[in-house]
Amino acid sequence: MEFKDFKNRISKLKKMPLPGEEAHRKLAPMMRIKELEELDMEQLKPQEAGVMALFYPDMQQKTRMVLILRKTYKGVHSNQVGFPGGRVEPEDRNMEHTALRETEEEVGIPQDSVEVIAKLSRLYIPPSNFWVYPFIGMLDHTPELIPQESEVEEIMEVLLSEFLDDNNLINETLSTSYATEIEVPAYKLNNKVVWGATGMMLSEVREMLLKS
Repeated sequence: MEFKDFKNRISKLKKMPLPGEEAHRKLAPMMRIKELEELDMEQLKPQEAGVMALFYPDMQQKTRMVLILRKTYKGVHSNQVGFPGGRVEPEDRNMEHTALRETEEEVGIPQDSVEVIAKLSRLYIPPSNFWVYPFIGMLDHTPELIPQESEVEEIMEVLLSEFLDDNNLINETLSTSYATEIEVPAYKLNNKVVWGATGMMLSEVREMLLKS
């Protein structure tokens, strides 16, 4: 999609009702749906994080979205694809500031260059015990993307047209640090499987963009 067309459409998102859980469930693994139904949030006392679904024009003025492949480490999200973002720090003014600050740290995009378009539905992530608050943001220029060496293995620049293509909605059998041989709904983006919480949040983004 040409970026000028994307800019004309995305303004509609500000007044659009959030599809929320209905969209999340379309990309939710069956084990995740069952897990969420049985949780007692008051006892769990989740931490909080903010992430950013950020869109911008590439050099050919096609619309792209930035995702990151996380480093391999001892943790539940090791070597998985996600949005730029991270946990709330004491100095953060609000959740939007958390998402912007973490995006600058992880991919090098200055906070003051991002126009925040919409705050999306929060999503609970059982393996790491986090409430995650996603935002949609936009840049009006092609950014210089700089990966944070300690956190980011690879920056993924995904074409919006690829993200919206139904052919890239797949089912995949995979194993994780907490489950083996599970079949999950996912996206195939830049030849990588994007699933779990990121897939669920992307489902809400995709549904809104298709309706705009």
